[in-house]
Amino acid sequence: MAKWNPWHGCHKISAGCRNCYVYRIDARHQKDSSIVGKTRDFDLPLRRGRAGEYKLPGDETVYTCFSSDFFLEDADCWREEAWRMIRARPDLRFFIVTKRIHRFHERLPDDWGAGYENVSICCTVENQDRADFRLPIFESEPIRHKSIICEPLLGDVDLAPYLPGGIEEVTVGGESGPNARLCRFEWVLHVRDQCREAGVPFAFMQTGANFEKDGKRYFIPRKLQHSQARKAAIDLPGAR
Repeated sequence: MAKWNPWHGCHKISAGCRNCYVYRIDARHQKDSSIVGKTRDFDLPLRRGRAGEYKLPGDETVYTCFSSDFFLEDADCWREEAWRMIRARPDLRFFIVTKRIHRFHERLPDDWGAGYENVSICCTVENQDRADFRLPIFESEPIRHKSIICEPLLGDVDLAPYLPGGIEEVTVGGESGPNARLCRFEWVLHVRDQCREAGVPFAFMQTGANFEKDGKRYFIPRKLQHSQARKAAIDLPGAR
């Protein structure tokens, strides 16, 4: 797994942002996460080693812009160049998660067409309000590879109307951190059942720190949140 953060910093725009992990990590280092800037890794996809080989070898999934949002307004002046680098590396698969699907068309490359084959766009929704706002937009956009992430899952969500729209995977997870809000297992199962009905792969990635199952509340250490989700054994075939 490779990571590429061409810029860093973001602005909170919805309930899912309240306990943002980027803000939490930056605060430990006395950094202001609301200040957005290019990183030293901006050109990472095109960097080469001494022998001329790419620093990011081919056939990798590149998790892109996870310390910001790829469609952030502040990054409009850099996005065109980022698209150019993505286009130049068809041997890599760029995975982009966004809360700003409403800005998807801002500075979209002229040759985008039906979407780049090597780009997956993941729309994140944390509650029903954001699902009903973001997913109709997401459904209508020309994107070859679409997925949905419900993390942090903050309530029961009905995704059923949106799953037939070419969704390749749905991922669910609770919220981490000392101020984590509650995630109920019944909400996770409800999303799983909707995916099963629609034939869409599903992955339960993490419980979060504040988790309720069968009426019992659990406060789960960070190091166990992924393994406890795996123990639930509720993923559907085809999930990552």
